[in-house]
Amino acid sequence: MGHHSTNGPRPPVRFAHASEREFARLLDFYAIRWEYEPRSFPLERDSEGHITESFSPDFYLPDLDLYIELTTLKQNLVTRKNRKVRRLRELYPGVHLKILYARDFRKLLAKYGLRALEVS
Repeated sequence: MGHHSTNGPRPPVRFAHASEREFARLLDFYAIRWEYEPRSFPLERDSEGHITESFSPDFYLPDLDLYIELTTLKQNLVTRKNRKVRRLRELYPGVHLKILYARDFRKLLAKYGLRALEVS
């Protein structure tokens, strides 16, 4: 988990992908507070109520109340992820989630700075 206080060094976070580490560096550069995979949203349950599918967005930006999911361009993964995202939006309509393709977030941040991350 990426919890940290603003007045101390951040404990090292184990990122699943290099693009996530790079994104975290960009957030740090823009002084945007972030948490890494802080919450898992149950999407499906079996008849006994056990969670069979869940979704953990990559980042949460507390100051913007915004979850960010970085995604790759592998089409089979994107399709599955898009289905999860649709389900998340049905079940948790108050949750703000933005999907960023790894190749796009650099351009977005370079072009708009912080405004790229504001919830539209």
